[in-house]
Amino acid sequence: MTTETSPLNRQPEQLDYSSPTQFRFILNQIPKVQFFVQTANIPGISLGEAVIPTPYKDIPYVGDKVTYESLNIQFLVDEHLENYIEMHNWMIGLGFPKTRQQFTDFRSSASNTSNAAGKAQTDIGRVGKAVAERPLYSDATLTVLSNKNNPLVECRFEDVFPVALSGLDYTQQVSDVEYLSATVDFRYKLYEIVTL
Repeated sequence: MTTETSPLNRQPEQLDYSSPTQFRFILNQIPKVQFFVQTANIPGISLGEAVIPTPYKDIPYVGDKVTYESLNIQFLVDEHLENYIEMHNWMIGLGFPKTRQQFTDFRSSASNTSNAAGKAQTDIGRVGKAVAERPLYSDATLTVLSNKNNPLVECRFEDVFPVALSGLDYTQQVSDVEYLSATVDFRYKLYEIVTL
């Protein structure tokens, strides 16, 4: 492989810069959040390294495990807290703090992702089919838009699930109205960036 040395052949074809306000975020599990999203990120990625010790200098080698940072979004909370409750219920369904029935109910009815396994087993001592995992996750897409709001690039996340939801702070001590927003941290299996 040769490196291009001519300055004319090394010029970029696209001279427009990416605008931080031109994006659209879609998460199938929480459709009421989509309209209110204020911030979203394309998470960082890192590759580990192996180090071979020598008596003189340790020699680094390319690693073999990719680590993804978390996906974070911030959204405005609507007056009836519908979008916040939607996210809250997803987390409660995954964590089931009161009863195991919360988990079953979430998988069968509250989840927007279909459950292909059918009816869940209620007797914990009985061995049956494994729990269908698909309703626990959702896929997400962060679309980067042009300055004319045309889609340019999609960042597609697979098997997204929430790990943290911020609280809502109400106060009487503000002089200007600052609408409430919430932050959600997600983990996921992987993401890929696709040019459209």
